[in-house]
Amino acid sequence: MTSPITIPIAASGAQAIDVAWRSVREGGAIALERFRGERTVDLKSRGNVVTDADLAVELHVKTLLAREFPQHSILSEETSAHTDPTTGWVWVLDPIDGTKNYSMGVPFWCVNIALCHDGEPLLGITWDAVHGEGYWAVAGEGAWCDGVRLQASTSPDVDSSIIGIDLGYDDVRGSDQIALMARIFPRVQSLRILGSAALGLAYASCGRLDLFTHMNVSSWDIAAGILLVREAGGAASDRNGGPMTLRTTAFAAGGRRVHDDFMAKYAAKQRA
Repeated sequence: MTSPITIPIAASGAQAIDVAWRSVREGGAIALERFRGERTVDLKSRGNVVTDADLAVELHVKTLLAREFPQHSILSEETSAHTDPTTGWVWVLDPIDGTKNYSMGVPFWCVNIALCHDGEPLLGITWDAVHGEGYWAVAGEGAWCDGVRLQASTSPDVDSSIIGIDLGYDDVRGSDQIALMARIFPRVQSLRILGSAALGLAYASCGRLDLFTHMNVSSWDIAAGILLVREAGGAASDRNGGPMTLRTTAFAAGGRRVHDDFMAKYAAKQRA
């Protein structure tokens, strides 16, 4: 049997999870201050934007992580997007997930961070700075929010469920998601388009959504959420039924029974 991986201690002597908490809270405070004030917004592609807050949060957190864990790599959306997340110790950071919401003043966005070893998330936090909610997990220790242990949905099937969905920035895959909604509705209880993959996974981990599915994500969107859903007793797979990993771009995650029903009825043999 393989021994559990020991998570390294920071240069300051702090636990890695405490450094992660400091990172998201300080980053979230920077983002929140600018969210309530003026924001500079630049367009990366249709619907895909970056703000001055994304860059400020990313720089602040990367500086903190480099000081506390100088031997670790960092994968981050805006300035270190090409780091390999599957080799060695890697911090995976999304400074603001849900930037389009953020840029429009919609209060549904988060700071997302995970520490991974050889591609496996070992701790992760999704911090909703607007609502002061932090969803966190350490491998083998469960998933938590505000001292409450999280439990994924026990819904038996898609028809009984609320399904979260997002479109992303790829036209073909976004169209596939719209086609999926047309297939599911109106048998499903309800559908939600959220605008933040990280919060969608967090909501799937605590049962606010029975299932969340996306067709176009990156590692920084999902690293923390993979661990949250698993530690909450849920299921997370790519859209062909394989394990959900940091390389997965299309996935379904949520309660085990609704996940299995969704995969059997709607997702098999789709693009993954």
